[in-house]
Amino acid sequence: MLSWEYPPRIVGGIARHVQELSEALAAQGVEVHVITATHPEASDDTLENGVHLHRAGAPPAPHGDFLLGVYAMNAAFEARAAALLEEWLHDKPARTQRTPILLHAHDWLVHPAAKSLKHRYKLPLIATIHATEHGRHGGIHSDLSRAISHLEWELTYEAWRVIVCSEFMRGEVMHALSVPYDKIDTIPNGIRAEKFQFEFPEAERQAFRARFARPEQPLIFFVGRMVREKGVQVLLQALPMVLAEVPEAKLVIVGGGYRAHLEEFVRFCHLQHAVQFTGFIPDADLLRLYRVADVAVYPSLYEPFGIVALEAMAAGTPVVASDAGGLKEVVQHEQTGILTRAGNPESLAWGILRVLKDPASAQKRAQNAHKAVQRNFNWRTIAKQTRVVYQRVWTEYKASAW
Repeated sequence: MLSWEYPPRIVGGIARHVQELSEALAAQGVEVHVITATHPEASDDTLENGVHLHRAGAPPAPHGDFLLGVYAMNAAFEARAAALLEEWLHDKPARTQRTPILLHAHDWLVHPAAKSLKHRYKLPLIATIHATEHGRHGGIHSDLSRAISHLEWELTYEAWRVIVCSEFMRGEVMHALSVPYDKIDTIPNGIRAEKFQFEFPEAERQAFRARFARPEQPLIFFVGRMVREKGVQVLLQALPMVLAEVPEAKLVIVGGGYRAHLEEFVRFCHLQHAVQFTGFIPDADLLRLYRVADVAVYPSLYEPFGIVALEAMAAGTPVVASDAGGLKEVVQHEQTGILTRAGNPESLAWGILRVLKDPASAQKRAQNAHKAVQRNFNWRTIAKQTRVVYQRVWTEYKASAW
């Protein structure tokens, strides 16, 4: 597997997806090697939870020539992967008798290395498309976006099969990247529900919650990057309508990224007493925040899947989400959560108040959600579905003339 992010480097949802899928595959007997970017807090070569990790090359800097950084990182990825493949293939056994070796690329940032390795060693390539440039920005509006979109298209063109996480994303890659319907496999994202089942005594719970809100304050929780498509601005626009009916409500916003404009909006609306920005927080605190929140809110304008909604559902936290993208495939309205209109502050405020004013119904939906997560979104099942794709690709590959 090739992925530009892997814990402890976490930029978006790809890091957790690759980690948890890799570990689930390893638990089922697949030998998984992940090529990813270096990180100052992690070894370059290590074995973690059954997964062989090889870190090489610095990730592209967010400021400066981003694409140049991507290509430099890919050059390091290719060199590290080539060393492994040379070791495995040095005696050049017959292709039909070789232990299956597959390349699995996650998003366009690793495409240059994936394409080069595919043709250099004549190995089949599988691509998972987690999001598209077209979807993130509502179209292609700059030269950089055009270059990224082309790399996404080329990755799907070079791939033997393309995996997406939702039927919404299947439609998007068909529309934005011209991928044929029958080249795409839909396999949902997953969650380790057990990571939320830790000891959390009431005294400890109250002390932790007091860091963010007083005991009588309903706690509204958001986690995500501070980017337009995650919809934090919609949530802030909805907040005064919530406070008009629940004046004591407190909103906690967790996530990294540029937020000066959001903080300025909070000051302009005199909402400082009701909003707390935490920035990035450690996983241990994040898991506890899910457990103490009264409602988790995900007002995305664009969401290929919505794994954060799964996390809230796994934690037993009532969920309010927009109906953008894959979220409506994860959250069943009035069954496992509340869906609201994407980009509509009034609708979002209605959904939040629906939870805060009727906590008994909210808890029933949360219980249904917890069961749905364990049944439909566990990594064991997802790894099995991924192995079916791997087996199909290898079978077709052996029968082909390349």
